[in-house]
Amino acid sequence: YAEVCSACHSLSLLAYRNLMELGLTDNQVKGLIKDIVVPDLNDDGQPIERPARLSDRFKKPFPNEAAAAAANNGKAPPDLSVIVKAREGGADYIYAILTGYVPFDKLTPAQIKEFSVGKDDNFNTYFPGHKIAMAPPLADDKVTYADGTKATIGQEASDVTEFLAWASEPYMEDRKRTGVRVILFLLALAGLMYAVKRQVWSDKH
Repeated sequence: YAEVCSACHSLSLLAYRNLMELGLTDNQVKGLIKDIVVPDLNDDGQPIERPARLSDRFKKPFPNEAAAAAANNGKAPPDLSVIVKAREGGADYIYAILTGYVPFDKLTPAQIKEFSVGKDDNFNTYFPGHKIAMAPPLADDKVTYADGTKATIGQEASDVTEFLAWASEPYMEDRKRTGVRVILFLLALAGLMYAVKRQVWSDKH
């Protein structure tokens, strides 16, 4: 996301401190945002820029929606905070879109005619109508993996999709752990209540 998607798409519902939910330490997150500056107001109410803090929301790539639209052929790119939950098919749909681009010279004459595809259009197999405003965001070797993983389109798409799935519900793992503890507690309570019931009613027989 940081190296590709963040140039156009925002994550306005996510704060930098949420990255610690991924297992990063406080210092690691601070290292990731050390070069980011965000808009703010000083004590006199004047606009300034300051270094980003952990409590700040992810910085938006454009100052407002009008600027975003102006830079993207008249349509502002969608915020990605809950895109996985908002799209039918969820993570599978996002992965399909990222890997579903077909170059113009690979299209059949029938496809070009049926969908009125021009050389400047972006054809995507999985996008409704097949013509999508967003140019292919990924390419082989678009990013560099620290562990030496080969940066194929499929690998990059998988990582972006997994990150966006997490971003849609950053506290999901915490809720799952809490749910397991609650279920175990209820099971223990049920067992205790059953034992008490047997003890109480044993005197009645």
